[in-house]
Amino acid sequence: MKKIILASSSPRRCALLNQMGIKFDLMPSNINEDTFKHLKGSELVKTLALEKAKNIFNKLEKTEENICIIGCDTIVSINDIILGKPKDKEDALNMLMLLNNNMHTVFTGLSLVGLKNNIYFEETICSSSNVYFSNFSKKELLEYVNTLEPMDKAGAYGIQGKGGFLVSKIDGDFYSIMGLPINKLYNMLNKHNFLCHKNFTI
Repeated sequence: MKKIILASSSPRRCALLNQMGIKFDLMPSNINEDTFKHLKGSELVKTLALEKAKNIFNKLEKTEENICIIGCDTIVSINDIILGKPKDKEDALNMLMLLNNNMHTVFTGLSLVGLKNNIYFEETICSSSNVYFSNFSKKELLEYVNTLEPMDKAGAYGIQGKGGFLVSKIDGDFYSIMGLPINKLYNMLNKHNFLCHKNFTI
């Protein structure tokens, strides 16, 4: 039997996997991300995605021959400044003011780690997208912050939610901006033969 595990507690990633029809177990990772603060952009998200997947892999008892752990990480970067999840409302507003009337890049790392016929494998990629915000007043941005939607999202906005009104244009993958590039994930799972009928239904 083939088992797929998502090493994330993100409700958006869970929803996207469900949207794809993929059956999976949920085991959020707990790595110390501060260890990798010296990395930037694509290298940071690729490293964090891989470390999250490995963190769960190393906890498993390996009782099955075919296991695949999905690790993900998403950051927002503008002028080499990395924006993670805001600490509070003030932090969220400051992030949005920085992104306002500007272009930023969203980097999402995606990593698969596991066993196929008891043989270890790992593969990690990065998907990057440029996102453009229109110009908004501080009052408009504060009203959005007060919805509390920004509080658990990198860069303090959710493109798939209320924060969609902020975005005037994207160059790249919409789902990658949400935190899970589903086209790339499908191709990677297919490559490693984890899209059997038992854990993938369209």
